[in-house]
Parts: sequence; structure tokens; C-alpha cells
Amino acid sequence: MTRPFQVLGVQQIAIGGLDKLKLHKLWVEMLGLSVTGTFRSERENVDEDICAMGSGPFKVEVDLMQPLDAEKKPAVHATPLNHIGLWIDDLPQAVEWLTAQGVRFAPGGIRRGAAGFDICFLHPKGNEEFPISGEGVLIELVQAPPEVVKAFQALAASAS
Repeated sequence: MTRPFQVLGVQQIAIGGLDKLKLHKLWVEMLGLSVTGTFRSERENVDEDICAMGSGPFKVEVDLMQPLDAEKKPAVHATPLNHIGLWIDDLPQAVEWLTAQGVRFAPGGIRRGAAGFDICFLHPKGNEEFPISGEGVLIELVQAPPEVVKAFQALAASAS
């Protein structure tokens, strides 16, 4: 099957809990990730610390999230591994092609994400109209910036 886009690698892993401080204790204090930013959104019902491991185009973001209100949705804490983000070389093309193949996307379309990249989400559950889904996993597609695309292309060329 020919697809008009490429998944370049893991961009992020988002981990949710009721208490972000407990997540911070493990991921930052014990494992040594560095906090690179924060994000707070009433619409997304999230208060998150944006952390990182690795560097350059191989840096992986680890988002430590807690809900602003545990009784509201989205419930960023309800699934401890909230979502996984994948670098995509051409996000609009990927969304168009995947939709035509029957992949279900979560509401919201392509939009600016917490780290400043364009994003969208594959829905964790399929439906009659769009039967293909993340099968229980929320998957974030993230538009890779040009330097990440170039790094992955160079890596692929050197491997072949």
C-alpha cells in the first residue's frame, strides 16, 4: 500500500494522573527528564508539564498531565498512558489520506498543540462510518518541523 506521508518516529508520550507532582517526582526527579515548558487549557481540561529526553530531532517529549477538573472531560487522567504522539512529515496529506481509508479522527481537526506544532488525534474507537481507530489508544499525529524531516531522511539514507 502506497501512502503519501511517512511516520518519522515518536514525538511524544503523554502520561496522565490526578496529581502531576507525583508524576514529576518519578519522571523529573528520579529519571532525570528536564521540564521544557508548561501548558494549561480549560478547553482541553489539562494542566501539564512538558518534559524532554534525548536531543535534536531525536528528542522525545513526555507530557505529565493532570485534569483541571477531575469531573470534566476530556479526562486526561483516566488512562494513565493518555496518548502517544508520532512525527508525521506531511500532516494535512496524512489526514486526508487516512480519512479516505476509513480512519476515525477525534473532533477538533488539525490545530496548534501545546508544544507549538500542528496536531490532530486519531480516535481510540471506530464507528460505522470510520471503522479504523487507535483500538483503545489515542494517537496524536504531529507535523514534524523541516529540521526533523531532514534528520530522519538523512538517517534513512545512511541506513540504506
